[in-house]
Amino acid sequence: MKRRDFLRLLPMSAALTLPMMQPARAQSLWDMMNRNQSLTDAEREANSAAAIASIDTVEPILSYDTANNLQLAIGQYEPFVNAGGWEQVPQETYGLSMGMAREGVVQLKRRLLSSSDMPMVENVDGTFDAATDAALRHFQARHGLQVTGQVDEATWYTLNVPAETRLHQLRLNLLRVQNMAPALANRYVVVNIPAAFIETVENGMVVKRHTAVVGRIDRQTPILKSRIHQINFNPYWNVPVSIIRRDLIKYMNENPNYLTEQKIRILDGNGQEIQPSSINWQTEEAVNYRFRQDPGPLNSMGNVKINFHNPHAVYLHDTPTKGLFGDNARFYSSGCVRVDQVQDFVGWVLRDNAAWGPTEIGNVFANGERTDVDVQSPPEIHTTYISAWANRNGVVSFRDDVYEFDMAGKVTFEA
Repeated sequence: MKRRDFLRLLPMSAALTLPMMQPARAQSLWDMMNRNQSLTDAEREANSAAAIASIDTVEPILSYDTANNLQLAIGQYEPFVNAGGWEQVPQETYGLSMGMAREGVVQLKRRLLSSSDMPMVENVDGTFDAATDAALRHFQARHGLQVTGQVDEATWYTLNVPAETRLHQLRLNLLRVQNMAPALANRYVVVNIPAAFIETVENGMVVKRHTAVVGRIDRQTPILKSRIHQINFNPYWNVPVSIIRRDLIKYMNENPNYLTEQKIRILDGNGQEIQPSSINWQTEEAVNYRFRQDPGPLNSMGNVKINFHNPHAVYLHDTPTKGLFGDNARFYSSGCVRVDQVQDFVGWVLRDNAAWGPTEIGNVFANGERTDVDVQSPPEIHTTYISAWANRNGVVSFRDDVYEFDMAGKVTFEA
């Protein structure tokens, strides 16, 4: 179920107030009495670290291990769903966090017990205690949410996705993983679009996971298979025609100095620079020219572009807007993929290039030198769509069906 569909099922008054939802009641006497039931910053950090460690195992998302773990998860979810699944949590749970004791805590605890985020207890009381904090952080981690220990809007919505929907995701993604696992190389990169993360994999184990920003819903990152063959350090950015048409013309109408401020030059068919004032921005005349952004701190690709052959003109790259890596839903790009901690990623890709160790890569990042490097032993790259998986800890992770491939029941994709 998509968030917009779920909102339709709420009473009209709740649906209208959700985006600005506040805790249903003012701070109660119970809340004030339970302030002493608090955690230190170190204890909160320990709960977050334990939650993240539970999902950060070494088996790749595309592997026989994951397929086996998904089968085990399906076996656990099927009887639970047949028995009715878990309850929806009420609006009163919104805003709950450590130390509160009010209506909604009991329902929250029962929900966390149902999905095995919280160990079984003899009595479920109405106090948001340390065990509830740990359980909620565990839930947030395995759903790719910010691990805050508070029921924010994204967490509230995710708690209310039905168990039937989750079982459907498990079944579909088992088939997807089973289809892809047999054909993988020994060394490869996976971009998992719904999770917006990247795995570098070698010898059947994850070397590192990188947070990513992927294509927005109307400009999707394509599903493909290729090999990373070249690294461009401090690159120019040649603006795709689609972005000229959709974005640059609009930006220039809003701010005639936009191209100058962003260090984007306009080149004609002979490679000669022309001035923005010579173009009629009330038309689509601009698509007849080439737009190129200079290397530097404003460049949309940051310090590096990572190339692989494909018919979609997409690639991986750095970004100057690194704050987006901290968001829950990282679907902002026009199809290309932005990579967090990209310097480490490039180091892994160039592992067999003798002249390009961590020091050399760090130097070229720092000095801004325009350099292209062909990759020795190019690793495979797979962009794919896995919205549910399970690991050796028995932890099941889910992500939203952002491109609605789960809704369509898609198991295989043209790559």
